[in-house]
Order: sequence, then structure tokens, then C-alpha cells
Amino acid sequence: MAGEDERGAGSAAAAPAPDPAAGALLALNNVEVIYDEVILVLRGLSLHVGEGEVVALLGSNGAGKSTTLKAISGLLPSENGEITDGEIAYAGRRIDHLDAAGIVRLGICQVMEGRRVFEHLTVEENLRAGAYTRRGDGLLADDLELVFGYFPPLAGRRRADAGYLSGGEQQMLAMGRALIARPKLLMLDEPSLGLAPKLVAEIFGIIRRLNEELGTTILVVEQNARLALEIADRAYVMENGRIVLDGPAAELAQNPDVQEFYLGLTETGERKSYRDVKHYKRRKRWL
Repeated sequence: MAGEDERGAGSAAAAPAPDPAAGALLALNNVEVIYDEVILVLRGLSLHVGEGEVVALLGSNGAGKSTTLKAISGLLPSENGEITDGEIAYAGRRIDHLDAAGIVRLGICQVMEGRRVFEHLTVEENLRAGAYTRRGDGLLADDLELVFGYFPPLAGRRRADAGYLSGGEQQMLAMGRALIARPKLLMLDEPSLGLAPKLVAEIFGIIRRLNEELGTTILVVEQNARLALEIADRAYVMENGRIVLDGPAAELAQNPDVQEFYLGLTETGERKSYRDVKHYKRRKRWL
């Protein structure tokens, strides 16, 4: 009997750990992306976003963060890029072979870096453009008021041309336009780019409110690690097209290696990289 108990305990100990990506709203598994048939940008990237989470994707310029979002939203072909390996699943369905319009209809919206509003359309016309995929549901007026509630500066400028808005107002408009589409997954690419610190804090506060009050799942790409980790539940750090570190946002915010990575230099002026295992003891997932 003792032997049986020991064998049973051994079998239980050998049981595989549950896959954290199982049942996730969004899951990328070993995704590889190539531009112009020769430039390898994503190198076996894997990550997941659970329903109702805020997940931050951090990294320096050129790490592959924006490419990751474009792979998810189906925008790679417009830049002569393609997914050459791996898979992307949303709500249990593979989407890596769908076009961008089909992906938006599933409930995924991306706010591009640099805002990209329709400058010659009014604020309200920009917002109405975001409702293209849900025409005829009769609830657009309610959703416009919802957007103006989250972004009060837009309410007073609803008849103004978007090109005359400030940078912060344009960022609000781009986010509001995505919100009008009623996304289940909202992806934000560098929402703090080019904004004054006060506006950045306001935008990040709104991102957290959208998650808490509307239940919107959010994947945010950001170089401002401090602010991103303050609002995120979990975070990933990218380098050279791979995930090199991940975990709860609160833990990563206290990680001295993460802090040093974003400062860029050591106290002696020596530049370090996450590739250098002599200095960094972290799980290298691509091995």
C-alpha cells in the first residue's frame, strides 16, 4: 500500500503544470514575422492576454512591439510583412490568416502610434467612423455620449476639425474612435508618445477606468515603463523580437534589472543587455 501511495504521489508530482495561456482571450504561440521576405522581426514570440486584464508590452525602439500589435490586428500585409510561423488565437479561434476588417469585426481594435485621426473631419465624424462595423444598431448616440463622458475635452469640440486639436485631444479622439466600435480587446500603441506629463497621467488613468468600468481587455505597448506597470495586471518585456521577461506588473516594477534596462546604463556607464546572463538572472523563454 505504501508503494502504491508513493507511486500515486509521484504521478501527482509529475503532472504537467496548467498552461497559463489556456482559455486566454488572446494567445500568441511562437509567432514569427518577416518583412520584405528577408527581415526577421518577431522570433518565436509567445504571450497571452486573459479576458478583463490590462497587459503591458514593454521594450525599447526596434524590439518588435508595434509589429506584434500589427500581427494581431492583421495590418502586416500593408507593410509587406507576413506571419511565417506560429499562430494567433482570439477567443479560441485562429485569426492569423484573417484580414484586418475581419479581425475588427471580431472585437479587436488597435489605436495606432501617432494617433492618425482624420484631420479634415470633425471630432464627431471621426467618432462615427469608428462605428462603421456596427451600423444600424441604433445605439450610436448613446455611445457618443459615453465617449464624451470619458473624454470631456472632446464634448466641447465635437464640431471642430480634428486637425486643429491638440496632441492630447487627438490621442483622446483616437481612443474614443476605437471605443465606439465596442472592442472586447483594445490595443494601444505608445499612447504617451509626444504628450506632456500631465496629459500622459490623464490618459493612463482613463485606460484603467475603461478596464475597470467597462470590462474592456487592454494590451498596451509603451516605452514609459513606470506608468505602464502602474496600470497593468501583468507585463512582458521584449528584446530583439522575443519575450525575455514576464510576470505580474507589481513584481516587474520592483525588479532592479527592469529598472536598469530602462535607464540604459549602469552606474559605471557600461551598457548592459538582457542577453548577458553574467549580469541578468532571468528566465530566457526562447531557449
